Amino acid sequence: MLFDTHAHMDDRAFDIDRAELLAALPDQGLTLVMNPGCSLESSRNAAELARRYDYIYAAAGSHPDVADEVNEEVLEEYRKLCKLNPKIKAIGEIGLDYHYEDIPRQIQLRAFRDQMALARELGLPAIVHERDAHEDGMAVVREFPEVKGVFHCYSGSAEMAKELVKLGWYIGFTGVLTFKNARKAVEVAKSIPLDRIVLETDCPYMSPEPFRGKRNDPGKLYRMAEKLAEIRGMTVEEIHAITVENGKRLYRLPPKAAVFLIR
Repeated sequence: MLFDTHAHMDDRAFDIDRAELLAALPDQGLTLVMNPGCSLESSRNAAELARRYDYIYAAAGSHPDVADEVNEEVLEEYRKLCKLNPKIKAIGEIGLDYHYEDIPRQIQLRAFRDQMALARELGLPAIVHERDAHEDGMAVVREFPEVKGVFHCYSGSAEMAKELVKLGWYIGFTGVLTFKNARKAVEVAKSIPLDRIVLETDCPYMSPEPFRGKRNDPGKLYRMAEKLAEIRGMTVEEIHAITVENGKRLYRLPPKAAVFLIR
């Protein structure tokens, strides 16, 4: 069984067949799915998916691409959403993205800090998106030692990953792990403790080989598990069991969280 710890099933890319895909997941070995929000609207949509599907959980937060939407009113809406929905298990997807810098860095940093403060207030883990912002990302994490969580779709160095693990964080690996040129990701996957690794699709993005360039979905998570098993010299079944438990621990899910009901 598998736990897709980061999937955007509320994305428009799934509008044509979302229900069919989600209904098929149990037969494909998917035990659990975490669906983070990327904005207030998508966080509400993620919460609704979690309400309808017992094996889906949700997170609420604003991605750095929409950091300029974060203000006191939006933070209050996130606060209410989290308190009213027991299946919202994290604040995210939040963080920093300096790759394109469509949103000025100072606005991203303010939104990141405000949402980390909300995670601290609510006692929830954080789902962090960090691209080309390693130094600032680590600085903000250190400002909030009470907050733990996951650096999803990890793109940093092995040294930075080891530091995050020391601080109590998890590292999320996507389909990038299967790419032929993924030397950095493979190095990280080799060098950190196995009990701090979680697997994710980040669908509909980041499809693994041999599906690269096509729409991703949770049913392709098995490729990341196969690759991680190869890297660590373990069986796929061992990787399945360990990463599912890691994901449950990360999001503080009950031991028997996987119940395949649809409302």
